[in-house]
Amino acid sequence: MRLGVLDVGSNTVHLLVVDAHPGAQPLAAHSTRRLLRLAEHLTPDGAVDAAGVAALTDAVTAAAAAAEDAGVEELLAFATSAVREAVNGEDVLDHVEERTGVRLQVLPGTAEADLTFLAVRRWFGWSAGRLLVLDIGGGSLEVAAGLDETPDVSFSLPLGAGRLTRDRLAGDPPAADAVREVRRHVRQQIASRVRDVTRAGTPDRVVVTSKTFRSLARLTGAAPAEAGPAVRRVLRREDLSPWVPRLAGMTCEQRAGLPGVSAERAPQLLAGALVAEAAFELLGVEEALVGPWALREGLILRRLDAITVQGADVRVAS
Repeated sequence: MRLGVLDVGSNTVHLLVVDAHPGAQPLAAHSTRRLLRLAEHLTPDGAVDAAGVAALTDAVTAAAAAAEDAGVEELLAFATSAVREAVNGEDVLDHVEERTGVRLQVLPGTAEADLTFLAVRRWFGWSAGRLLVLDIGGGSLEVAAGLDETPDVSFSLPLGAGRLTRDRLAGDPPAADAVREVRRHVRQQIASRVRDVTRAGTPDRVVVTSKTFRSLARLTGAAPAEAGPAVRRVLRREDLSPWVPRLAGMTCEQRAGLPGVSAERAPQLLAGALVAEAAFELLGVEEALVGPWALREGLILRRLDAITVQGADVRVAS
């Protein structure tokens, strides 16, 4: 069957269309994204403003039309931290549904971590052993660890690259004092949850996902996206750390000129690097593999699992 996943994040609205069947690897058939920066449309009291609602509605309308053109049978539409934390989130969801016919489901942060973990487990398999999975989004950092397909520990922290850039890293480049303050804040947040991760056991493999981690890996020598998802990509702490002060001294234009860094992601790259470095150091990570599957693939896999179970129930009943 042809499934579509519509991901409304803090930065982009991303439609992924896959040909998917229970027991088979989902194969990407179509992908489109629109830069939205929904988090920048939050008012001081935490509501999505009128311009943000209008932009989101337009983006969902376009994505729904693209999904229909691609022959999607079922569209899984969800929103993450920007809508989840907005004080008028329900009103925004109602408005979008009324205008587009698409009801966005809001995912809790722990669900994001769980689904990303499932995708990583399926990609790397049982031979990967105990996993630690890290994902830096626009609004939050997700962490999950465990031995099975459901992690033993999973949580979300408000340490997204977009959020930190918007709230704490003004300036181009930002002032040194601001960078130091973000570094302190990030490390305090992560340190408060280190014990939870430690309790899950020493990981056999650490995997990082998300555009932020892929960009950082590319900076440190990993293969470009054009090489394909199956190429082994590694991000090492010793390679990452020297880049943090370098990024702090660069303008957005200079960052956008680096390998694997798009103009839309360049403003957030410093914040992402600060979070990545802190997570590696505080969680004792020397190196991590860059995983090609993450939240969207996790949603697809979870849906396929449900279809499989439903089919089994029908066969048993018959």
